[in-house]
Amino acid sequence: MDFNFTEEQTMIRDSLAKLIKDKYDFDTRRKVVASKDGWRPEMWAQFVELGLTAAPFSEEDGGLGGGPIDSMVVMEEFGKGLVVEPFLQTVVIGGGFLKRGTTAQKEEHLAAIIGGESVFAFAYAEPKGRYNLADLETTAKKDGTGWKISGHKAVVVGAPWASHLIVTARTGGGRRDAKGIGVFIVPKSAKGVTTRDYPTVDGRRASEVYFENVAVGPEAVIGEDSLGLVELVTDEAIAALAAEACGAMKVAQAMTVEYSKTRKQFGTPIGKFQVLQHRMVDMFMEAEQSVSMTYMATLKLGEDDVTRKKAASATKVRIGQAGRFVGQSAIQIHGGMGMTDELAIGHYFKRLTIIDSEFGNVDHHLKRYTDLSAADVAVAAE
Repeated sequence: MDFNFTEEQTMIRDSLAKLIKDKYDFDTRRKVVASKDGWRPEMWAQFVELGLTAAPFSEEDGGLGGGPIDSMVVMEEFGKGLVVEPFLQTVVIGGGFLKRGTTAQKEEHLAAIIGGESVFAFAYAEPKGRYNLADLETTAKKDGTGWKISGHKAVVVGAPWASHLIVTARTGGGRRDAKGIGVFIVPKSAKGVTTRDYPTVDGRRASEVYFENVAVGPEAVIGEDSLGLVELVTDEAIAALAAEACGAMKVAQAMTVEYSKTRKQFGTPIGKFQVLQHRMVDMFMEAEQSVSMTYMATLKLGEDDVTRKKAASATKVRIGQAGRFVGQSAIQIHGGMGMTDELAIGHYFKRLTIIDSEFGNVDHHLKRYTDLSAADVAVAAE
């Protein structure tokens, strides 16, 4: 299997790394996340100009002919710089749904994503859902040729910056039924949509989003019974999120090694203490194993449903465990100052901690992987 990146992917990675180094240093990021808006639209425009929003899409859809590997390359560099701009929400998730939508939806919305005119957020989580994508109280009821959506979505990351929302809502069946899960495109400015915006602990912005009889037309429907599509796009998001975590872990480990060379205890740099050397080697190994798992998950996104789901869950477990180990070890070696706002390592720790909870934590994906494996065994035994 060839693990080498193409010339185009290498060029995107190198150009993005240079841009982040020049325009996204830690002090600049601190000011941005503390600002009123919490992001830089002008930075998003530079990402668009660099071709990042077009890279993962086929040439037929107006993109550069790439795919999940291109998203992986971008997300790893974003992880290194703790970039807050909504590439995952808009390009990976919003684009993931829309490229499987109708021709009209592609022409209107996918083109706007690629061109940087539209920003999307994924409104799927609910207060009582606990990572279950099918546990929905938000409803979409037929109203003539269109639909009316009512409900509450929690912690919609990137919603304060979004022009549109991708919303999951129940079109039929019971609260946790796999059948009857619709996916809709809803302009955030639509009548009946209200939001409560707030900063997250890792420096991003999110919203509680409330829908009160929000009317959408038939052109807003991506699918009326589409749990399979939701799971597919979510697994693609998990692979991209894993790449972001890998980038953050690499920087956290490197920062910790560098700090250990300058911090002295008993007149000796703490990096000379064997027990800390072992801990930093373990951090390196955790990060490298996470990279391997991320590659595996990304390459298996095109496989059958069970293979893809197992790969995504196995990777999410590894990323969650590794991110916790690397983040906590980095803070322990830095000492109490590691959690101060002025030191970058605390921000990497916070981001790695939050990544574990996005789209299902370690416990959730351990259960998902176990259930899928048990189903495989049962099928093989028949």
